[in-house]
Amino acid sequence: MSSSDMTLQLVYGDAAPAAAERFAALGKRFKEAFGDAATECFSAPGRTEIIGNHTDHNGGKILAASITMDTVAVAAPSGNNVVTIISEGYPDPIVVDIDKLADVPHCQGSVSLVAGMLVAAREKGYEIGGFNATVSSEVIPAAGVSSSASFEMLVCVIIDHLFNGDAIDTADYARIGQYAENHYWDKASGLMDQMACAVGGTIYLDFSDGVSYEKVDFSYDALGCDLVIVNTGKGHADLSAEYSSVPGEMRAVASELGVENLCATKEDVLLDKIADLRGTVGNDRALLRALHYFEECGRVENAVKALHDGDQARVLELIKESGNSSWKWLQNAYVAGVPEEQPIPLALALTEIFLGKIGAGVCRLHGGGFAGVIMAAVPKDHTADYIDYMARVFGRDNIYETGIRQVGATCLGSL
Repeated sequence: MSSSDMTLQLVYGDAAPAAAERFAALGKRFKEAFGDAATECFSAPGRTEIIGNHTDHNGGKILAASITMDTVAVAAPSGNNVVTIISEGYPDPIVVDIDKLADVPHCQGSVSLVAGMLVAAREKGYEIGGFNATVSSEVIPAAGVSSSASFEMLVCVIIDHLFNGDAIDTADYARIGQYAENHYWDKASGLMDQMACAVGGTIYLDFSDGVSYEKVDFSYDALGCDLVIVNTGKGHADLSAEYSSVPGEMRAVASELGVENLCATKEDVLLDKIADLRGTVGNDRALLRALHYFEECGRVENAVKALHDGDQARVLELIKESGNSSWKWLQNAYVAGVPEEQPIPLALALTEIFLGKIGAGVCRLHGGGFAGVIMAAVPKDHTADYIDYMARVFGRDNIYETGIRQVGATCLGSL
């Protein structure tokens, strides 16, 4: 087995032959677009949230992981200060002139993200330069698995390998992607998506003092399960106000307790003052969301302890508890003002019936909520039946079988 074959096997396992074909096709497209060059191959996975729904923005804790869906590239230095990225499925290339970064418009999709990442990398003291790349992605957009963060971490690993000798800290990968989203896409994102895509495997994230992380040993495969993502379809309501209400209401409670974010206080303090807070906050849902925050962070801590003790099965129980809390306490399963439109509760109800009949597996809403995506950990010998069962309602094209990948954003070398 060649070293390149070993690298593909490490990252892709049994899917290595298919990955080799993907890179070969990208290499051919690179040559057609840019001519002969000493190219290298790069990969960055998508991510799944395991436990820790809506906690990061208040300095909370999360258990998350990279997944086997990834975004890949064949790339080489361009020899000038222009970045050109040809992405499969998009008619126009992404072109960014490093000498004219100030002229790149904001909120214009991938070109704005790339410009923002180049700016952030340079401001952090890293080298940047022009490169050419052909890109393809299996990370499904608008499916709650962070296609944008996967693309961002792909660009980061290209910049790191080509111009910085693989010296950029993984946390800085995430900060570079976050900067681009915050300042060039005007999206108030945290660091969870980027960290999970960059690091690889399952990670325990703590945002109480900046960001710290620890890799932990957890996979659905080890429990005999597949991770299945069901995209229920976006609701018709504009969800930006719903998403903003979650951190906003949590911080309103924190403010009444004399702190900026909930991470700076404790659940017992909230419980001691909850009668008065009903009057001063004037919002029972905000109190429920604050209680969810504390209980959810506790679930993350319990999951990490269970993993340190070698009890992976305990994590499935905590995932179920987390999903119930999101639905009942956090209340991000549907839009309150549009009660007739509840695709996530419908998908969860159907999944709970299926899993109840086989007596195994768990499910929960996945990601931001209100509309969109659920996840299910389904015993492998029932996965095909579950997909058929859910496809009747949501369509087969909206159901994705994946798993946890142990390698984050990486350069695979010259394949």
